[in-house]
Formats: sequence, C-alpha cells, structure tokens
Amino acid sequence: MLFRSDQPGYRLSMSQETKKPSIARSAAVMGVATFFSRIAGLVREQTFAYLFGAGIWTDAFNVAFRIPNLLRDLFAEGAMSAAFVPTFNGILEKDGQQKAFRLTNLTFCAILVVVGMLTLVGIIASPLLVSTLAPEFTSNPEKFEVTVTMTRIMFPFLLAVSWAAISMGILNSLGEFFIPAIAPVFLNLSMILAGWLICPFAKEFDMPAITGMAIGAMLGGLLQFAVQLPALFRYGYRFRWQLNFKDPGIQRIIKLIIPGTVGLAATQINIAISTILATSQGEGAVSWLGYAFRVMQLPLGLFGVAVAQATLPVISRQIAAGDRDGMGQTLAGSIRLSSFINLYACFAIMALAEPVVRIIFQHGRFTAADTTATAIALQAYAVGLLFYSLIKILGPAFYTLDETKVPVMASITAVVVNIVLNLVLVHPFGYWGLALSTGIGAMFNAGILYFMLEKRIGSFSRFSLMPAMARIFAATAASGIVSALVYRFASPLLGANISMLPVGGFFNALTAMLVAVIAGLAALYLVSLLLKIEEADKAAEMVLRRLKRRKPQPAA
Repeated sequence: MLFRSDQPGYRLSMSQETKKPSIARSAAVMGVATFFSRIAGLVREQTFAYLFGAGIWTDAFNVAFRIPNLLRDLFAEGAMSAAFVPTFNGILEKDGQQKAFRLTNLTFCAILVVVGMLTLVGIIASPLLVSTLAPEFTSNPEKFEVTVTMTRIMFPFLLAVSWAAISMGILNSLGEFFIPAIAPVFLNLSMILAGWLICPFAKEFDMPAITGMAIGAMLGGLLQFAVQLPALFRYGYRFRWQLNFKDPGIQRIIKLIIPGTVGLAATQINIAISTILATSQGEGAVSWLGYAFRVMQLPLGLFGVAVAQATLPVISRQIAAGDRDGMGQTLAGSIRLSSFINLYACFAIMALAEPVVRIIFQHGRFTAADTTATAIALQAYAVGLLFYSLIKILGPAFYTLDETKVPVMASITAVVVNIVLNLVLVHPFGYWGLALSTGIGAMFNAGILYFMLEKRIGSFSRFSLMPAMARIFAATAASGIVSALVYRFASPLLGANISMLPVGGFFNALTAMLVAVIAGLAALYLVSLLLKIEEADKAAEMVLRRLKRRKPQPAA
C-alpha cells in the first residue's frame, strides 16, 4: 500500500499556513518539552553514574557512543537539518504543501540509501574508528573489543536520528514544536530502562553489563523517530517511495549539506580531538569530560537549541520573501535572548559546579573524587556555553542565504585553534584544559560567523545589539557572583546549625544550592529591572509560561 501526500483533504488551512508564532513563544513551547527531555537525560546519566561510576567501562561506552553521535551532530542534526529546513520552507512558501511533502519523501529515501551505506561501512570499520578515536584503548584488548562491539551495536542509531531530525524540521516548519522537542525523551527512557532491565542479562552472553546500554541507545534512536510520525500524519504527510538525486530540491540540499557538514562541525570535531587526547590522561578522564559536557548541554539544549530551532524557519521564510532587514532583526533578537539565558547559565555553572555535580551524580559507584574532577571540567566547558548557542543560531543563517564558504572557514579556523590549544593546555592543566580549549575554539567560530554575517545583511548595530549585550553581561555576571557568595556562606552555616545538614552531605549541598540560586535569580531580576533588559521578560516566558499547542486544522 502506498501512502500519498497528495490525497484530497490533506491541504493545510489558510490559518495554519499564515499563522506564524513568535520565536520566543515557539522556543517556550520547545523549552517545556525539552525540559522533560533534559530531565530524562539527567536521570540517564545518573543511571550511568550509579551503575558504572567513572571508570574503564564508562570510558569505553563514551568512546563507542561518541562515534555515531559525532556523525549525528555533523550530518543529521547539523548540516542535514540546516540544509533541509530552508529548502522545505522555500518550496512550502512558493509551491505549497504537496510539493514540500514530495521533497520530504525524496529526502527520507535518499537518507535510507546514503546513511544506510554509511552505517554498514561504519560497522565494518569499527575497529579502525575506535583505534583512531581512542588509541590508548588498544593497550587493553578487553576494553578495546567491548568498545568495538558497542560501536557496532549503536551505528544504526545514525540512520534513525537522521530521519528524526528531518521529521523535526518539517514539524517545526509547520508550527508544531512540542512533539519534536519531546521525542528525545524516548531515547533517554530507553537507555534508563536498558540500565536496569538489559544490562543485568548482558553477562549471560559473556559481555560486560554496560553493553546493554548500547542496545538501549540504538532502540531509543528508533523510538525518537517513531513518536513523531503520528504528528506528521495529522498534518497530511504520507510516505511514498521516491528516489531521485537529480531533483532540484535534493540537488539544493546536497549543495548545502556537503560544505555544511564541515561548516557546522567545529564543536563536534573539537570534542573528538579532545577525546583522543583524554584517553592519555588516565582512567576516568573521558568519563569526567563526558559527564561535564552532559550537564553543560542542559541549558544549551533547554534554551539555546530551542531558540535556534525556532529561529531557522522564521529566517527561512523571510529570505524566501526577500526580507533581509527582517532577517537581521530576527537574528538580533535571537542573539539577545540566547545570550541572556546562556550567560546566566554560564555564570551559575561557574559558581555552583561542585554542588550540581555532587547532587546529580555522587551516588553508587560515583565517588567524591569523581565529583571534584567532573566539576572542574564543567566549569571549563561553561566558558564556551554562549558561543555554542550562537553557532547554532548563526551557522544555519548562512544556508538560508545559500552561503557555504563562511561556515566552512569558521569551522576550520575553530578546529585549528582548538588543536593548538589542546596541545598547549593539556600538559599544564590535564584533562580540563581540553574542555577549556573547546570553548575557546567555539568563541572563534561564533566570532567569524557573526562578523561575516554582518557583511551579508548589514550591521547589527542598527538594532542596538552591543549596548543590549553589555547590559545582559552585567546582569548575568552579578547574578553569578551573588550565587557564589551565598553558597560559600550558606553551606557551612547550614552545617553548623542544622544537624541533618552536615557539610559535604547531599541535603546540605541541595539546600545551600537552592538558596544560592534563588539569591542569584533575585539579583538577576533586580539588575535587569534597573538596566531595562527586555530579554528578561522573554526568558521568563520561555521558562514559566505554558503555551497551548496548535493542532492541525481541518481542511477548508
């Protein structure tokens, strides 16, 4: 049976096609959904920490998962999404839903062929990939073989999340943000359940228990795609096998995706280089960096990615309509909003990294020494938090302009900077020098994208961006300083006066951190009010306001 997108009754109503939610409101919807996803992600990491700690097997899993995950960020959720969404929106605006869904089918089928072949090659070449990414593992044959096995198990994950990324782009373009943002919850739930249900049985097959987590990751990728299908069907999409690499839409995607893979790759390539060097820093270093990066991704995924995903469909439509001034204004607003949220998160992490890591991970096999080591890495990663978020906003903007050279140049520059800094900083600082160099590399990447984009669409100064950024920096820095000072005094004070809250304990850290966060937010509110920072209201809307999701309207 063929499922067709051109059957009668599947045309979007005019109200659906013309109703365009604001970026802040769209990001708020995604923020609510992504909140649940990131909480599930933290529970997943807690499961890892409790069951396996930060040692030989977690190092092995992190390297194994890094390989398909690296390709996912380079291709599926990076360049593929950045190339597909502007093309889809352009066809949707000019030619209507039927031809846009035809492009969807062509893309799904092309991904099956291309990524399917890449997956098979990856499975065969897993020993080579592991020895390249983690050369130190070859000195431990058992660790190396388990890493290879888990890499092979998880490689099909790449195909599933490639489809999931395309589904997310379609739904976001059609005004549906909640379902795509909630989909990663199922990946995390799959891995959590695998930790308790599959891992105990792995030994029966003469494999370490952590192999079960690899199975959970692969199954979770399939679920992440599957849960978006009902929403696609409600909007009228039906799958039909169509394969034509000469189609103009596919040709445009290919034109953007090849250099785009390099253009959006800097952060992930930098992480891969850091992984190679981290394997030489002793047992646990890869895991400390991995746990720290997961925590750092919480604010980035909750709000930074949400703002970027909400921005891309808007600027795609503006470029399709020839409105470059509108694109500039949209980007300036997104930069301010993302900066307010991520600078607050940056300073909060710098102030409270140790209690955050202790509360989340210090259970089971995860020790106090692991907490200290992970917290240091987390603070180093936080330096680049703002720049990671800006790359996600500015990079795709070039693809809406059919520009590919600038992101490639920015990416290559960032990679070179990161390699040099890795080699320079790893000796005096050890593993956390790798995290710091990654953030500095992201700063170079974001800076190049920003200044080159100004040459394409005009200076952002006409939107008073720099004065707004200065006010945002002042408010968020003040918040971080207040949080650090309050925690420093609250923790020993609670321990001295309340017997149930001894210093170093879980509840002492939790209570003191909550007090510090409240104090920091109060400082942020007061300074924002004093400096008249309008992004404070928009950020509060993203965090607190629950928005009604728009349902597909019946055809007129």
